[in-house]
Amino acid sequence: MTLDKTVASAAEAVADIPDGASLAVGGFGLSGNPIQLIEALLDQGAGRLGAVSNNCGVDGWGLGILLAAGRIAKMTSSYVGENKEFARQYLEGELEVELVPQGTLAEKLRAGGSGIAAFFTRSGVGTQVSEGGLPMRYDAAGQVAKASSPKDVRAFTPGPAKEQSEEQYVLEESIVTDYALVHALKGDRHGNLVFNKAARQFSPPAAMAGRICIAQVEELVEAGELDPDHVHLPGVYVHRIVEVGPDIEKPIEKRTVQEPGHDAEEQK
Repeated sequence: MTLDKTVASAAEAVADIPDGASLAVGGFGLSGNPIQLIEALLDQGAGRLGAVSNNCGVDGWGLGILLAAGRIAKMTSSYVGENKEFARQYLEGELEVELVPQGTLAEKLRAGGSGIAAFFTRSGVGTQVSEGGLPMRYDAAGQVAKASSPKDVRAFTPGPAKEQSEEQYVLEESIVTDYALVHALKGDRHGNLVFNKAARQFSPPAAMAGRICIAQVEELVEAGELDPDHVHLPGVYVHRIVEVGPDIEKPIEKRTVQEPGHDAEEQK
């Protein structure tokens, strides 16, 4: 690996992703979707992909375009409610789905990138998350063909106070993927990245989880131009970086508007 991690195009950045690869993909809703890398991967042709991301985009955007093309075999997510094609493929047995609590998913990615094999958490205790039985795949007749397995649950006493009672915690295995795809506002040639607002939710842990992290950035600067205090992800986690420019489409998932004078009416 050289210090200069820039590549000339998104197509070059994803050229070696093979069929059956696992991907950790950044983004929160439609914020921070690495759409140029996703589109390049669509053109590249890799299929039977396993994707790990907070959500699977929407119909016609983000990971939704790979899904619609039949390129994703398994999706690990915490929120899947805005994609009709996702629901169709899942319910008709074409797509395997692993549902994970949102905070747990972020920690599974972060822990995987930190060399932590597994961790205990309170999230999901007493539900199908820990007890098993969550439908992961249906058959053509609409019956559950594969369900999640039970997970180890142990009691711990949190904190040093002796008067605290034991609490139940579920063991969650961390996630490490073959590749990670993320979008950042700014990056330098060494791979140090700065994310923007909501894109910071899942992009840093997704980047950490990938054995090979590919980042698209709106602005590429020279090494040393970023204030170290403003770097959200150090370049040690990033292997390839491609500049896509600031003039890229950034759709809004649900546009909410307010009638003029609404605040004034509420204050009366």
